[in-house]
Amino acid sequence: MDLDETAARLGVPVADVERVHRLAGDHPSAPLPPKDDAPALLDRLAVRPDDAAEIMDGWPDPGSPLWTPELRWLLDRSTALVRADVGGHTWLPPGPELPRERGPAWRHLYVYAYLALVDVARGYHSDHGVADAVTWTSLADLGRNLAVDRRMRGEGWPVMQSWLTLHARGAVYELGRLQHHRGGATIDLHIPEAGPLTPQAIDASLDEARAFFPRHFPDEHYTAFACGSWLLDPQLREYLPEDSNIVRFQRRFELEPYEEPEGLDADVEVLRFVFRTLTTPLDQLPRRTALQRAAVDHLRAGRHWRWRRGHFPI
Repeated sequence: MDLDETAARLGVPVADVERVHRLAGDHPSAPLPPKDDAPALLDRLAVRPDDAAEIMDGWPDPGSPLWTPELRWLLDRSTALVRADVGGHTWLPPGPELPRERGPAWRHLYVYAYLALVDVARGYHSDHGVADAVTWTSLADLGRNLAVDRRMRGEGWPVMQSWLTLHARGAVYELGRLQHHRGGATIDLHIPEAGPLTPQAIDASLDEARAFFPRHFPDEHYTAFACGSWLLDPQLREYLPEDSNIVRFQRRFELEPYEEPEGLDADVEVLRFVFRTLTTPLDQLPRRTALQRAAVDHLRAGRHWRWRRGHFPI
């Protein structure tokens, strides 16, 4: 495999192809499920019909003209790259961002990698005694993220493809209202788009996690829950009532000293999560909720949001 030529044909930097080649090494990949089984699997992973139709249209059938040799190489090696780190818990881009306008094979290559890894992830869960219901709920974040990307007109997936390698490697578990990210010194909390952030729902999710991790990962010892998010920015209290769900969520945490995060723009993240758009002008964004009004008014005043991290004891 000529890496320079492969990169040129993929339309990506050579360094990105070299990284995949280096990290994947000669590790084994994983096969895609049979095509006939794919519709039922996509449904179980909460993939919407419009996204499922595109995925099926681009399926890597043998001899498909949609799949060039370099695309097939990247699918095989990116799957191997993620599989080699099953049990890992850090951020892991599976491969370079592809020019998605070139068709469904390009647009959904990392979806096919995820589908190939579903049985690998299920095996890891099973080895740790995780119930099927938790496994499927956690893995079904694929459908949620594809729906978000569709709403964002393709602006979301390059970030989300790395996020979903956590699920494929057994690092993230959706327990009630929150997703819980194992590894390191803390259980990190993530907040999916899944309804109100009520104190009752948060309490129930935390209680479930307090029992879940000692039972399924007894060799890992956590003393705190942690979260890094613009949702913890104290500036939100200038706009939201004290009894709002977000402010009550903030009060759980002891904030760490502020440090400018490397490679992360909190203003962009607010637009991504509150409005699911990165390109709509501020004066055209909706103002239906107190949070939407806060996000827009703050930015229009020339101020900036901050990404804050906090923790509290388990």
